[in-house]
Amino acid sequence: MKTPADADEDARWLTDDEQHTWQAYIQTSMLLEDHLDRQLQRDAGMPHVYYGLLVKLSWAPRHRLRMTELAEAAKITRSRLSHAITRLEKNGWVRREDCTSDKRGQNAVLTDEGFEVLKKAAPGHVEAVRAAIFDRLTPEQIRQFGDICRIVADGLQPEGADLPWLR
Repeated sequence: MKTPADADEDARWLTDDEQHTWQAYIQTSMLLEDHLDRQLQRDAGMPHVYYGLLVKLSWAPRHRLRMTELAEAAKITRSRLSHAITRLEKNGWVRREDCTSDKRGQNAVLTDEGFEVLKKAAPGHVEAVRAAIFDRLTPEQIRQFGDICRIVADGLQPEGADLPWLR
């Protein structure tokens, strides 16, 4: 059977070990995102991306961030963020405010109701993350996993890259 590697011998194809690792990563990332999304939909009535936005706002001073900063923190496009914030506003969990330092900018602000929803959702979500990842790893594997994730994430964000939050 012919493979793409047969067509272009000069390309840097993945070794067997790299291909197995790549496929394991793809399967893991898809299954993990689905697992966390289903848990949050079931227990809190929101998708994983909305939960992540509420978390980022809860960590921010005065529970507010400029929309551009929130898009960067969440690693999503500004369009996807705007859509998500609109939905969160309809739920009463977030509100938009004009930015006082830049008339063109807006802040997303976590409301008291949104903070309460987050507090109720967090224990179940943390348990789902713990059961899916951290309970399966040794402390050394957890450190290595963090190191690897940071190396890959840093490599995907070089100066001048076409990053989601810039679109």
